[in-house]
Amino acid sequence: MRIENSFIPASGVGEKTEQKLWQHGITHWEDFSGDVVGPTRAQNINAYIDQASQHLDRENPNFFCQSVPDSEHWRLYENFRSNTAFIDIETTGLDQQNNTVTTVSIHQDGSTETLVQGHDLTADQLQARIDNACLLVTFNGSRFDLPFLRKSFDVTFDRPHVDLMFLARRVGYSCTLSELEQQFGISRESPDISGKDAVRLWYEYQSGKDGALETLIKYNQEDTVNMKPLMDAVTTELHQSLFVNTIE
Repeated sequence: MRIENSFIPASGVGEKTEQKLWQHGITHWEDFSGDVVGPTRAQNINAYIDQASQHLDRENPNFFCQSVPDSEHWRLYENFRSNTAFIDIETTGLDQQNNTVTTVSIHQDGSTETLVQGHDLTADQLQARIDNACLLVTFNGSRFDLPFLRKSFDVTFDRPHVDLMFLARRVGYSCTLSELEQQFGISRESPDISGKDAVRLWYEYQSGKDGALETLIKYNQEDTVNMKPLMDAVTTELHQSLFVNTIE
């Protein structure tokens, strides 16, 4: 699934109209004609295609962040695969008011880096990583990671965002990140470390324990690295169920 297969962002087009277009063989912007829908919808769709094509050529994610429904941002993944940033944070607790962010890991285009509190984890550094991406992917980030980062650093998330936890639920996987990894056969080098351990490791690092920060960073980075194959797998399943099954 690519954004060029999508008509749902156009004004007046819902899921049923989009599926009707697909069923009539109109599966790409280039295939569109107004024969299947009424003149007003046809005009809206043509206007959207013209506008969206220009923004896609310029790789402008802001346009799609606002025009594509939040639940369908995953359709941009194939277009922006190399510019997708997988993000995960560690904190000293769950309360945004009283706890702090300790590390933020970003995995993008095969490279992974971690910003650390007291070193390079600043609002400017974090905003620069966000602005460098065309699509953001998190796991439960819509409820935890992104609100925590907004509160702590006042950063702006004006990029399309996919919460992999909710996306996986659409194809029947209602579970934690580690459970989802197990279902898809994705292993970890340190499977026994949990979120609670991440808090402990941070305080051990602050008290001077050797290797604590390195272990925390490795755990945080594995979350982001493993999200990549999970995103590949889940979007493939969703593409099959939503798109392929509709046109067959």
